[in-house]
Amino acid sequence: MRPHHLITYPRTLHPGAWWLWAIGLAAAASRTTNPVPLLLIMAVTWFVVSARRGDTPWASSYALFFRLAMLVIVIHLVFQTLLSGNTQGTTVMFTLPEIPLPDSTGIQLGGPVTLEGLLTALYVALQLAAIFCCIGAANALGSARQLLRYVPAALYEIGVACIIALTFAPQLATDARRVRDAARLRGGSRGRIRRFGRLAMPMLEGALERSVALAAAMDSRGYGRTTVSDPRQRRLTSALVVTGMVGVCLGIYGILNGTASSWMGLPALAVGCLLGVAGLVVGGKRTGRTRYRPDPWALPELLVVASGLTAAVLTFWQVRVDPTTLVLASVSDVPPVPMLACAGILVGLLPAFVAPPLPLPPPSRRERDLEVAA
Repeated sequence: MRPHHLITYPRTLHPGAWWLWAIGLAAAASRTTNPVPLLLIMAVTWFVVSARRGDTPWASSYALFFRLAMLVIVIHLVFQTLLSGNTQGTTVMFTLPEIPLPDSTGIQLGGPVTLEGLLTALYVALQLAAIFCCIGAANALGSARQLLRYVPAALYEIGVACIIALTFAPQLATDARRVRDAARLRGGSRGRIRRFGRLAMPMLEGALERSVALAAAMDSRGYGRTTVSDPRQRRLTSALVVTGMVGVCLGIYGILNGTASSWMGLPALAVGCLLGVAGLVVGGKRTGRTRYRPDPWALPELLVVASGLTAAVLTFWQVRVDPTTLVLASVSDVPPVPMLACAGILVGLLPAFVAPPLPLPPPSRRERDLEVAA
């Protein structure tokens, strides 16, 4: 166990703990279309981010993901209203002008819009929105750049690509704030739509440039340089990693799909994990790396990860005990409250109280000048 001062001393939590916590909540959201646990997951992520985010450029990325989640809900409802035909249910809310299309397309443009069809579309969109909020919380609380230090050496190419992709959203939020402040100083058009059209290109360009600059800086510093160039070891590493990933995919598919063969569940997942770990260990010998001031992994990290895993485990257990409370058979009825799943999701609030306090930001130049003058 780490010394006690690592638990109470102000510091940033390990980014891997935040991402594992978010993955646990996202796994819980993927198993249900019930709006009660989905809205609860979104509320939990919002509360934890509000309580534990710091003064960093990527801390504001949760708002970006939340707006994107709301946009996904709106787009899904619009497409459900216009293209699906809404033949589900009998409660007709209104009727749109119908444009006849060939029956072979399977698409009905317009027609009656039913309450049951809209509720089904809303619940499916809420599931995707909750997963978006979990990803946004992980981006806001854990630094993707800092997480790059802990990517296994055998996966450094994939790690570079993933980290560049993950840093795009936080950089986009930072550039949006910078470009918006500069536009306010210059004045100009005040309409939101007109202003967004004028500022969208500088924001995208700035975020892409910063992501590419990160990749160039990593390459110039020799990240991922191999120390052993043995072709047989490279082929063995590739074979173990690929076979392990195939086993993990089959195992996850077998667990999520209750009708699959028994060997495609936990046995395939266990074998895939063992082969993948073996490939990472063998591939790690090809790359020599050192870590400067590694982040501690103490009791707060364990509690944060355990809270996310608890949400996922209790939700999966709810599926086995009473699946009708998570996958609704009738959307017109009042959604039930799955007690086990909701209890596990509420455990996800634990990081807001057990995570160590954040360190104070360094004083600005103006504050230092005032202290010297005093």
